[in-house]
Amino acid sequence: MDFALSQRALKLSAEVTAFMEDNVYPAEKAVEEELQTRGLEGGDPEPLRAIRKSAKAAGLWNFFIPDREYGPGLTVHEYATLCEIMGRSPIGPRAFNCMAPDTGNMEILAQFGTPEQKRRWLDPCLAGEMRTCFSMSEPGTAGSDPTLLETRAVRDGDEYVINGHKWFTSGGINSAFAIVMAVTDPQAPPHRRASQIIVPTDTPGFQLVRAISVMGETLGNHCEIAYKNCRVPVTNLLGEEGSGFAIAQARLGPGRIHHCMRMIGIAERALELVCRRANTRFTHGSLLAEKANIQQWIADSRIEIDATRLMVLHAAWKIDTIGKREARQEIAMIKVMAANMVMRVLDRAIQALGGLGVSDDTPIARFWRDCRGIRIVDGPDEVHRMTIARRELRKWRRDNL
Repeated sequence: MDFALSQRALKLSAEVTAFMEDNVYPAEKAVEEELQTRGLEGGDPEPLRAIRKSAKAAGLWNFFIPDREYGPGLTVHEYATLCEIMGRSPIGPRAFNCMAPDTGNMEILAQFGTPEQKRRWLDPCLAGEMRTCFSMSEPGTAGSDPTLLETRAVRDGDEYVINGHKWFTSGGINSAFAIVMAVTDPQAPPHRRASQIIVPTDTPGFQLVRAISVMGETLGNHCEIAYKNCRVPVTNLLGEEGSGFAIAQARLGPGRIHHCMRMIGIAERALELVCRRANTRFTHGSLLAEKANIQQWIADSRIEIDATRLMVLHAAWKIDTIGKREARQEIAMIKVMAANMVMRVLDRAIQALGGLGVSDDTPIARFWRDCRGIRIVDGPDEVHRMTIARRELRKWRRDNL
């Protein structure tokens, strides 16, 4: 395994770092204040629009998609470093058109979309002109077991009629379309029951119920949506009927590793803020940096961040060399590792910063609110641990010895 970055990746890493320092970090407060004032409606705040325009003009755009037809064609390993840098800011991924859930939806369209679907939906997304959302989880069924989904898409001539109730449809406000996971054949085997279908958000019957408040905030844009007799053309089907789970797995693998990369960036920024504070804050006769418990927190955070990064790079290397399916175990492990690591690092940062840590004067509290849900989304810790254990146990069955 060689984790050395290519010259291309090193150059992009330097460029993204400089762009973040010059444009993204200085705009964080202005973007946050505008969103707090007017809410999510109306799209990106003006400072963020200007940043995105500059990033696109500089060619710092669409790093996430490995297909050279649609972007720079970076490997997962090369993207890992860039994703970590972008993840250091709440607006970093959006600045470079590398934000969830759009990245996953664009990858689905690139891999499974028809030429017409790509022209109508993918091209505007890649250009940064269109937002998307992914509609899978339901309040009435366990999100950890998508074979239980109840939303139905019934074929009626040349149309699907969709009825169901979804929530935590991230990106729902301001989206042009949703990719909806719906049951098309309830009699099929569990993993062949569902399909993925493009539903424009201006379709009659698409009802955005609310932006769900998560720990007191609605700016995460996690929406509850009702589908009531939504009619869309059969040509909006992604892939073949019954392939919804296969497409979801193709989407979730990269999505999970992208989350992990961003969490490393979040943890790095939190640790940096702690170290800066510890070197300047004087209390009880000495600087925080001279106190043993603060030193232990900093050391533990550094160890855990670096260990997690190595695991993520290993998973990225496996995806690049032998494919997503063969890297399933490593992806599951880093999803658990990174989601728990970042919460420990953030909790230490809050404690070290005291009142400043729970305020919104630094991004730490925002990071904590955003990251807690990562232990649930894209598969909860418990499900990943179950699958990790099952694969490990399978190696040691008697018939394999």
